[in-house]
Amino acid sequence: MTPTPNWGNCSDMAKTNPGRFFEDYAVGQVIHHAVPRSVKLGERALYHMLYPARHALYSSDQFAQSSGLPFSPLDDMIAFHVVFGKTVPDVSLNAVANLGYAEGRWLLPVWPGDTLRSISEVIGVKQNSNGKSGVVWVRTRGLNQHDEVVLEYVRWVMVRKRDLDAAAPDTVVPNLADAVKARDLVVPKGLDFSAYDFTLAGEQHRLHDYEIGERIDHVDGVTIEEAEHMLATRLWQNTAKVHFDATAREGGRRLIYGGHVISMARALSFNGLANAQMVVALNGGAHANPCFAGDTVRAWSQVLDKAETAAPGVGAIRLRLVATKGEAFALRDDGGKYHPEVLLDLDYWALMPL
Repeated sequence: MTPTPNWGNCSDMAKTNPGRFFEDYAVGQVIHHAVPRSVKLGERALYHMLYPARHALYSSDQFAQSSGLPFSPLDDMIAFHVVFGKTVPDVSLNAVANLGYAEGRWLLPVWPGDTLRSISEVIGVKQNSNGKSGVVWVRTRGLNQHDEVVLEYVRWVMVRKRDLDAAAPDTVVPNLADAVKARDLVVPKGLDFSAYDFTLAGEQHRLHDYEIGERIDHVDGVTIEEAEHMLATRLWQNTAKVHFDATAREGGRRLIYGGHVISMARALSFNGLANAQMVVALNGGAHANPCFAGDTVRAWSQVLDKAETAAPGVGAIRLRLVATKGEAFALRDDGGKYHPEVLLDLDYWALMPL
């Protein structure tokens, strides 16, 4: 007689990855994320299919070569999404929310054929007062096949506890810079905008045409589709349950990956900022409210700062990029709380011709 299996004690059940919970993190812990990924022109084609991305430097080898590069690199946000996606199973699989970003820098272009992998270090932990969750800060680096760092950033997430009775760790909150200083921006080797073709780029506006404090309504809107979001989530190998499992959230609505909103807003910003060619730093950001399929995303920007660089003809512009379901330029109420229509508030540096 064949015995009835006892699935509750089956050792195979322990071979799956339930993800880390808050009490599994400790300051100084280094996490090597699986799985390395080679990125090629297929990623670019899919990226330009998912988002209305059309900045010239990432669209044309000829334009990139006229700007001093050997050929067109992959979009900066492709690098971000791939590096970020690698970290999800180890950092945010059991997250309640992704809370913010800081100290992000793109250090090298990512070329078609590069292989990217991710490493994170835990730099802060703080248990919430409810004892059910805590905040974890990690510094993540994306490396290429030559072990060169192409991208680094800090993010912090709210993560559930597995054991509510587990002792709270000593609180460590990292001291993070408000913004990457202009002198610390890394300009890709050879980049030269002295012969920049404004006609092919799509707009005539150069750095000196923008004023600090100026606000730009990017006018266009895109309605988020469930199918497109699911393609994007799989493309970036983002395994966070709330993005692909309709049973993972109350109400059965899949949460749109915040990076999807970032890329959508960045692509929409072309109308008014077509010459903000390369994102080189991420100063800070907040996913202010959740985004769901059916929401129509619009974007507006505000100029926060400007700087020159040592590269010929290349300047840097610091921008606040806001994605919203509502009206342009509405951000917070009188109490300082984000309006419910605001989806994203992002602070970044981009390179632009002088």
